[in-house]
Amino acid sequence: MLKKLLWLAPVMAITAAPVAYAKDIKIGFVTTLTTPASIIGKQQRAAVELAMEHIGNKMGGQNASVVFEDDGFNPKQGKQKTEKLLKKDKVDIFAGYIWSHVLAASAPVVLKSGKIFISSNAGHSLYAGKKCHKNFFNAAWENSQNARALGELLNQKGVKKLYILAANYAAGKQMVNGVTARFKGTVVGRDMPPWPSHADWSAELSKVKAAKPDGVFTFYPGGAGPKFLTQFKQSGLAKSVPLYTVFSMDGSTLPLFQKAGLNNILGTYNTMFWAPDLDNATNKRFVAGFKKKTGAYPSHYAAQAYDTILLIKSGVDALNGNIGDTDGMRAAMMKADYASLRGKFKFGRNHFPIQNFYSREVVADKDGKWMVSLRDTVFKNHETPYVKDCKL
Repeated sequence: MLKKLLWLAPVMAITAAPVAYAKDIKIGFVTTLTTPASIIGKQQRAAVELAMEHIGNKMGGQNASVVFEDDGFNPKQGKQKTEKLLKKDKVDIFAGYIWSHVLAASAPVVLKSGKIFISSNAGHSLYAGKKCHKNFFNAAWENSQNARALGELLNQKGVKKLYILAANYAAGKQMVNGVTARFKGTVVGRDMPPWPSHADWSAELSKVKAAKPDGVFTFYPGGAGPKFLTQFKQSGLAKSVPLYTVFSMDGSTLPLFQKAGLNNILGTYNTMFWAPDLDNATNKRFVAGFKKKTGAYPSHYAAQAYDTILLIKSGVDALNGNIGDTDGMRAAMMKADYASLRGKFKFGRNHFPIQNFYSREVVADKDGKWMVSLRDTVFKNHETPYVKDCKL
């Protein structure tokens, strides 16, 4: 019996110790690296690379790597690249996805395979509600939340009469609906001309002058933004009417606006869950590292990509490297137990963040570079209203 116990002792000691899984961790990251929209995707890639450098390319004691793929701003191509990552590259977890229509084409492929899918930007409202899924996480926000925060900011700024100018497509309509859902004043005018074909706002800007609003809300992403802002400045309205925006002014676009001399956007306000000068250690390290790496301020797109890597690491670390334990990964990530650059937050039952939203002002920093600077908290611990439709 003594001999038997002596023989079993080392076996018991081995089985009682934490198990280390000798498997490299592979992350598939789909973003936009070509077309004019690559201005966003390249910021995301730089942020992911920076995050991997900061964690020493290690997760759960294992080597970790990222395989990037380009969706070409196209749902079909995004789906094809997602399938490649799944079948050929055999990645362990999926992340990225800027655009909701690309996400909608790709997410079902991943979720059907039983793997975890993390959106690093696209806040598809259906996945926050009716199509919520146990393996779907969002590391950013739900599509309407920033617009809702902007609507509340208008109330805080005392805006009573608002004129709306926005791109006429699905996202534009969602932004307008989000703003008007919270705005308590009167919408004195609303123009949503065709997008992206519309390029002359002279008629619309004449109507704004006649309406004499307290503020103008605009949503013009991509190439339409600089064109609209140029014409807004030329109309003279920039001197008399405050401009409020969402998803138009950030670290990816402000260098272009500054180069074009669109100084009318200095002093304008927008809303977001994050700002470059948000005061916490993780964010300070991220912003300093990103500026050193790229020479520019990071956008929220970059911030979300960086945080995605930290979120994945928190799950892998909790499982000592066993990323194949999907149930364990899901449970570990739900805790949001890591130092996020947004500060402390938690996930709702739909796996979307419950977090603060802030007002940000476009300013020049001490070196003259344009940036968005934190001002006030608009929402505390805000949760998307679509969670009511989630059955998880």
